[in-house]
Amino acid sequence: MTLDRLTALDPDPEEVLTAELVVSDDVLVKAFALGPGAELHPHEHDDSTNVFHVLQGTVTVAQGESEEAIDSPGVVQHDRGVLHGARNDTDETVVFTASLCPMPGSG
Repeated sequence: MTLDRLTALDPDPEEVLTAELVVSDDVLVKAFALGPGAELHPHEHDDSTNVFHVLQGTVTVAQGESEEAIDSPGVVQHDRGVLHGARNDTDETVVFTASLCPMPGSG
């Protein structure tokens, strides 16, 4: 999937669309498109580092007890075992990828 196709995703308000871009033995890359008001609920990966790459818009990223608005282009690293999530507090669609390495559950 090209970046043009990713940024053309058009989720409804409060909807999260996802697509797996890369799945291999040691890495997973997923795309997320969050409509206005949508949330990727906080979660953690005990065995993987997760890196968000913000491609379009401004996403509010929760990490542990803190939150920060990250504009595109932006990068956020979530260390293994750290609670993290994302929320779209804007009126526009937010698009980002999440790269997990190693592949969750592969260790």
